[in-house]
Amino acid sequence: MRYAEAIERIMGMVDYERPATIPGGRARYDLERIGALLERLSSPHLGVPTVHVAGTKGKGSTTAMVASILDAAGFSTGLFTSPHLHTFRERIRVGGRPIPEDEFAGLVETLWPAVEEMRRAGHGRVTVFELLTAMAFRCFRERGVDAQVIEVGLGGRLDSTNVVQPMACGITALGLDHTEVLGDTLAEIAMEKAGIIKSGVPVVCSPQRPEALEVVRKACEAQECSLIMAGEDVRWSPESATLDGQVFTLETPRRTYRLAIPLLGEHQMENAAVAVGLVEALAEGGIDVGREAIEEGLRRVEWSCRLEVLRREPLVIADGAHNPHSAARLAEAMRSLVPGRRLTLVVGVSRNKDVDGVAYELSRLSPAEVLATRSRHPRSAEPALLAREFERYGALSRTAASVADAVDEAVALASEGDVILVTGSLFVAAEAREHALGIEPELYPVFDTLAAPAPRGM
Repeated sequence: MRYAEAIERIMGMVDYERPATIPGGRARYDLERIGALLERLSSPHLGVPTVHVAGTKGKGSTTAMVASILDAAGFSTGLFTSPHLHTFRERIRVGGRPIPEDEFAGLVETLWPAVEEMRRAGHGRVTVFELLTAMAFRCFRERGVDAQVIEVGLGGRLDSTNVVQPMACGITALGLDHTEVLGDTLAEIAMEKAGIIKSGVPVVCSPQRPEALEVVRKACEAQECSLIMAGEDVRWSPESATLDGQVFTLETPRRTYRLAIPLLGEHQMENAAVAVGLVEALAEGGIDVGREAIEEGLRRVEWSCRLEVLRREPLVIADGAHNPHSAARLAEAMRSLVPGRRLTLVVGVSRNKDVDGVAYELSRLSPAEVLATRSRHPRSAEPALLAREFERYGALSRTAASVADAVDEAVALASEGDVILVTGSLFVAAEAREHALGIEPELYPVFDTLAAPAPRGM
């Protein structure tokens, strides 16, 4: 099977990361189907030392840090994350590198008979995320990795990744997101995220609001788990920060570190605290990582479109802040990084997000102008709708047909010292990155079909 055929097959499946492709289709969230699929594949998810991370904000950065540290320590490490920026292959990485096209296609071809058997056996249609999860586990077993670092896709308790038997679990910052699935209170969302906690497995947790922390604490008590709190048991102290990264001191129960990371924003120090706590927790299971590997792994970690500098003059920064919680943290980071500088926002969001909440948090940056746009994704909100939301908060707003057009307009109109922030969703940040760095994206024709207006009379 060729890579293009593999992508075509994936995009033809029911996919709950985008609008339903089958009339009447709706998501079924449980572990029965992924469990049955993995059983047919001889349970490749088991028998590998595993770190499992859930959260609303920062789980991707945290998993990337953990994997980078393990790689620096000499372990062959598999990393499974979502969504991707430029290619599906980014979701399955070994040694920090996306798997090659031929390997990805081979996994689709190998697993496809099991996918079809699932439907014939009455388990229903396998989703794209379930297939990718199974592909990652199969890939990691075939590669013989020493450890696997797994990011939860949605929630935790019923997420397809929640079939692993981890050596350590992480819960990053929690906020309101995917409320239509996870619940509309922070306690309900915390309950879903805490569903990854397993009996006797140490848990490392970011600072949380009291109602969320209470849920996590009770889950740990019920499962007789040790709870390591970032901000209490693992503490950090900033030293310096520039557009090239930040330096800080980190104290854990085991050591004191002086660390440098290329990722920007104080929240990344919090994520690093969780990552180091997780790595240190692995020592109980026999994976003992030294100081040098932790320092080196964090120094060379890569995680794109999270306060990423795409251009210096004018300064263009991209960040996938897709909900109010993320937008608030982004605004806080921007005020610290570029205080007092004239700011233009290039923003696009998905329809199922809290558009008003994102607009409110970002408008607090007092942008000189907002260019509302949309990504290629069919779930993108109309730019005119987004522009009206920003206008409600007093921001001068207009629309642009594409992310590339919006970025070009902003750059053309920028004066010396101006800052352009591209945000609102990872899809928008990714398209800005492609445009700025000359990256050839994967294009999915089905998106064009789904985004097209329905014929009249329908």
